[in-house]
Amino acid sequence: MKPEWPRWCSNPYLLLTLSALFWSGNMVLGRGLRDDIPPIALAFWRWLIAFALVLPLALPHWSAHAHLIRRHLPALLLLAALGIASYNTLAYLALQTTTATNALLLNAFVPIATLTLAWIFFKKRLSRMEGIGVAVSLLGALTLITRGDPASLATLTLNTGDLWMLGAVLVWACYTLGLQFRPPGMPPMLLLAVLFALGLIMLAPFYLWEILQGRHIQLHTGSLLGLAYLGIFPSFIGYIFYNRGVAEVGASRASLFIHLMPVFGILLAALFLNERPSLYHLLGMSLIFTGIALVTRKPVRP
Repeated sequence: MKPEWPRWCSNPYLLLTLSALFWSGNMVLGRGLRDDIPPIALAFWRWLIAFALVLPLALPHWSAHAHLIRRHLPALLLLAALGIASYNTLAYLALQTTTATNALLLNAFVPIATLTLAWIFFKKRLSRMEGIGVAVSLLGALTLITRGDPASLATLTLNTGDLWMLGAVLVWACYTLGLQFRPPGMPPMLLLAVLFALGLIMLAPFYLWEILQGRHIQLHTGSLLGLAYLGIFPSFIGYIFYNRGVAEVGASRASLFIHLMPVFGILLAALFLNERPSLYHLLGMSLIFTGIALVTRKPVRP
């Protein structure tokens, strides 16, 4: 049974654009809250809020689909470890020492990382143009993490946050490939609730360790509003809007809207964090987008 949607939700492109906007705000807030909320706490409470919101929508499906959860538990554990417990935690760790702008631009490298891993592990063949696109995007990513100074590779002066973000990109690429193993026939809301719950269980011991290290949330109006935004918009509404958009226009076309994140992110970071784009940001973004355009220039077969 499909949920009733308001009339304004009938435009899938609007929903996909809003998802990219919400997810861009996640990166900007993660940077802005770095002094008030430790990274693991930020990830834990984000997903706890999202779980509380999705649970009422998932419970009606529980009894009819509980057998799918038991049967596909290993795949669900893997997806939760990658997409819930790891990706955003690594991103928040990255935002402790790198800018939101850099994190968003590096995040645009996800499609290329996914394609490369598909070639390595699933023997997906690359055309000559796809290979050129991967190389161009890789050059763009290197431009970002070296801040336009190739000599920094030789002297190993890379920013730690950029390396954490590259790890997050790799994790999300693995998660994307792992989605092919998700339980067939499981309602989307139930799948999200299960992934959120398993991810929270995995994050709990790390969150406890972070507390024992003396790192605590600084409670004030800004931090509470930030947590509310992260739990409601990027985690809950963003996933619902994105899933709805994918159902309407297909995964291939919908995935292109993720490339709006650097555009929204640079604008938000400039507005709220006073992060001004540099020439190497523009060059790196241009190279990444050029590579993506080369890879996605032909329609992907179903």
